[in-house]
Amino acid sequence: MSPLSKIPPNAFERTCQRLLPRLEARFELYASLHPQEWQDFRSRLDEHFPRLFSLLIHLYGDQFDFFYYIETLLTSLAQSWIDRPAELKELDHTRQQNPDWYQSNQMVGGVCYVDLFAKNIKGLRRRIPYFKELGLSYLHLMPLFDCPRGENDGGYAISSYRKLNPDLGTLAELTEFASELRHNGISLVLDFVFNHTSNEHEWAKKAYAGQLEFLEYYYMFPDRRMPDEYEKSLREIFPGEHPGAFTWFPEISRWVWTTFHSYQWDLNYNNPDVFIAMVQEMLALANMGVEVLRLDAVAFIWKQMGTNCENLPEAHMLIQAFNSAARIAAPALLFKSEAIVHPDEVARYINPDECQISYNPLLMALLWETLATREVQLLKSSLSSRFPIAPGCAWVNYVRVHDDIGWTFSDEDAARLGINGYNHRQFLNSFYTGRFAGSFGRGLPFQENPKTGDCRISGTCASLAGLEKALREETEHEVQLAIGRILLMHGIIMTIGGIPLIYLGDETGMLNDYSYRNDPSKEHDSRWVHRLQTDWEKNKLRKDPATIEGRVYQGLQSLIKLRKSEPVFSGHATEIIDCNNPHVFGFLRTHLGERVLVLANFSETMQKIPANLPRMYDLGYKFVDQMSGQETGIQDLELQPFQLICLKAA
Repeated sequence: MSPLSKIPPNAFERTCQRLLPRLEARFELYASLHPQEWQDFRSRLDEHFPRLFSLLIHLYGDQFDFFYYIETLLTSLAQSWIDRPAELKELDHTRQQNPDWYQSNQMVGGVCYVDLFAKNIKGLRRRIPYFKELGLSYLHLMPLFDCPRGENDGGYAISSYRKLNPDLGTLAELTEFASELRHNGISLVLDFVFNHTSNEHEWAKKAYAGQLEFLEYYYMFPDRRMPDEYEKSLREIFPGEHPGAFTWFPEISRWVWTTFHSYQWDLNYNNPDVFIAMVQEMLALANMGVEVLRLDAVAFIWKQMGTNCENLPEAHMLIQAFNSAARIAAPALLFKSEAIVHPDEVARYINPDECQISYNPLLMALLWETLATREVQLLKSSLSSRFPIAPGCAWVNYVRVHDDIGWTFSDEDAARLGINGYNHRQFLNSFYTGRFAGSFGRGLPFQENPKTGDCRISGTCASLAGLEKALREETEHEVQLAIGRILLMHGIIMTIGGIPLIYLGDETGMLNDYSYRNDPSKEHDSRWVHRLQTDWEKNKLRKDPATIEGRVYQGLQSLIKLRKSEPVFSGHATEIIDCNNPHVFGFLRTHLGERVLVLANFSETMQKIPANLPRMYDLGYKFVDQMSGQETGIQDLELQPFQLICLKAA
């Protein structure tokens, strides 16, 4: 018998007949005092509840108390809407009137750690003029909630979703900061770490204490029988820390599922109490003024015996259920997917009913791959089929973030070009750790697996792009090439379509900081080499075009100004083109009748492009490079080393 057989065919209609009058009665006073707001809520409930119900039927329809869980969830959604500040309800209305706001060419993102960038929230508020000077309209703060002292995965081991790390400030300060950002045209983005909590979270502490309800919030086993069965089909994520996916805790005599670090306990979403509790945490974040949530580790949130427990259909259903809940109680909230997996799987998280925006790890990895090889074939071939996404969605394109670089290109894409994926990754690892003869990259290996030789790469943009090596060798020509690489990659993310995201510090060419090796809580995690303390005295050099900081910063500012001045960089209508040159990457941007052809030289030598190439894309016989303002048309185009040009009909 199917576990869903106890649910009658007309379950949704019966649920509405039973629960909606009770919901109306429970909130009758609020509805009478705020009839329009209640009607707005009910309209969204009518629109999105059928989908939410169908998802929950699949996920939890076998639960004896299924209808109790539905009623609890509806009550939570209504109460969250009632508690939502008036300013955010106005934002909801504005966003619903302009649903494609995040596809505008005015969107430029920045990401930073609060403590490393400005010490605390108060310090960050004083940096709002800097964010505006740079041109940001989207600010992602790395995890800032309470977490264990010492090792905490850079804040991704959350001990409370309702309390900030006391060193950074208070929830009230965060809420005020979010409002001030909004008034300055900047959307606040935070992480929603929903695959796991830290082992110091209140729920984990109650599980430690043996409370049965909270033992079911995690995957906990008294012996190895079940863990052994699961691990037959699981891969190791951090083999250097603990083998397999489970950690033994002798104080409670249980094996706990810990996909990542031993202090990060995976939540048990087979338990509907966990889903409801996390919906409440999500909506609390939304009501603080968070406009975008980065969904952390989306691939791992659903577990099923006999699978690799990654990218399962139920993981998508869970995200869609969170999305539906947000549409009902906080409709301005957007989801950003973080899925560092095969490109086919990345794409499956991107749709308006799931994650409206998504990190683009493929573009990031292939930009670095193309710099190393100086050949654009894999970048061009992969993006031709993998860059297009569903209408109403947008990529978040980046050169670097807080994490490592993983070579997430498709082996199938590589094989079609005669490239062996495994060997190519080994080459890239060697190149960007400086082990390959002639390499300009100065990165570090992260989670190097001695069994397979596999690893990922840590390092700042500038150090990986050759600036560290060039400065050590005091070679001005190499410095110029390194700055060219930095600006070329940022130029592509500014123009290719979607939201460009700058890892703050990269805008002034900050180099690797190896002092993390002196900190016992960080010395085993090479990613701290690029998680840098901002040197504000050095940052002042950004105003001086004779300095490295000034050359990088002012070059990046020019790219941002170009993006914001050209509406053609809105939307995601991007056509990858063949430039008939192995070193030049090209794409056509179109929007509302405007057309711009972008060409990028990925080599250290000048490259020629025939003058008839722009004409093939209806740019006429005269066109202007929007970067330099120079007009051309008859003669062939000459692209200098690492030059990017944006051609528009004159």
